[in-house]
Amino acid sequence: MKVEQLFTCHNVSEEKRVPMATLSFQGSAMHWELMDKLQRLQQRNLSVEEYRQQMELLMLRAGIREEERTTIARFQSGLNLKIRDKVELLPYRDLNELVQLCVRVEQQLRRNPSLRKESTSYHRKDFKKEGHSSYSKDRPLEKLKEKPKEKPSNDTRTSSIKCFKCLGRGHIASQCPTKKTMIIRGNEILSSSI
Repeated sequence: MKVEQLFTCHNVSEEKRVPMATLSFQGSAMHWELMDKLQRLQQRNLSVEEYRQQMELLMLRAGIREEERTTIARFQSGLNLKIRDKVELLPYRDLNELVQLCVRVEQQLRRNPSLRKESTSYHRKDFKKEGHSSYSKDRPLEKLKEKPKEKPSNDTRTSSIKCFKCLGRGHIASQCPTKKTMIIRGNEILSSSI
């Protein structure tokens, strides 16, 4: 009630009421508010370093002391998806190493705009032995098709295939060399192999 009277007295707008009301929090209410901020913390447009500092500040204010693996999980869950997807595949020993990996991935994303596209898109690249890309947008697709298709050298794949018509091995029913003729007369079924 007291806070509401202050808002009315000072003509505080609706947008400013919640942030101003949190200033009056004390004790467990303040702790709850800090915990809530920490749980909802996301990197969004912050740099990796700024995001880490923000997280550490909230943890310090809330008096949170947790195992490092819990802090790492908290840190990863708030990272931008493009950074998180790349970093979770890399090895690291502790939070500091994870942050350094994230910073490097962030710098890489800034330098290479093609990496900023959706992480689910794949780009075909052909590499020479020297490691330089030989990919060209102007290169016709026929060059890719010129390579003869290689058949498997061993017959283990074809020998495991079973025909449902003749129960033979090495072919499928549509390619079955055994021709069967079926004649149906009323309730009588006649079949013969040719």
